[in-house]
Amino acid sequence: MLALLRPLCWVNTHVLRVGRSLGWVALALMVFVILLQVFFRYALNNALNWPDEAARFLMLWMTGLMAPSAYRWGGFVAIDMLPQALPRTAGLVLSLVILVLSLFVLVIGVQHGYEHTFGFGGKFNSSSLRIPLEWAGMETVKVKLKFMYMSLFVGMILLISVNIELILRSLIQLLDEDAELPSDDAPDTLQSAD
Repeated sequence: MLALLRPLCWVNTHVLRVGRSLGWVALALMVFVILLQVFFRYALNNALNWPDEAARFLMLWMTGLMAPSAYRWGGFVAIDMLPQALPRTAGLVLSLVILVLSLFVLVIGVQHGYEHTFGFGGKFNSSSLRIPLEWAGMETVKVKLKFMYMSLFVGMILLISVNIELILRSLIQLLDEDAELPSDDAPDTLQSAD
């Protein structure tokens, strides 16, 4: 199983690192767009029509790209008193069962993300997001909603990849408590909290 875990862990580490970088960019742009809207609305008394939807778009992508790292590092809210109170093996089995159930939920999330992205809803245009290309002698392009819905689809795929890694880690720990697991690239502040 370590032969399966190591390459998956390596891929997750590198893909999630890129996702976190893009997520930070999305967060910074979201803050900028919101502050721009506040300035235009209250200082110039001329509210723009696109910043609210642009901020929502950026927030969805930030979440879809950063949530898998939080899931991998145990950053989600969890009630872990019972697994910690149980003996080691029973706690690992319970955690494994919860991870398998989570995998089923994530697969359903991927299906919903796919249907929204490539289905009927993804064919519509955003009500206010447009890419102005008049400066290049081209027509303005309306942003399709599928690019917003795609954040759910991509985020769920990344969460499934992390979930499979966590399942493999739990299985290995269950079978061999002395097994040396590959690093999960967690920041030192999270590793010291364990």
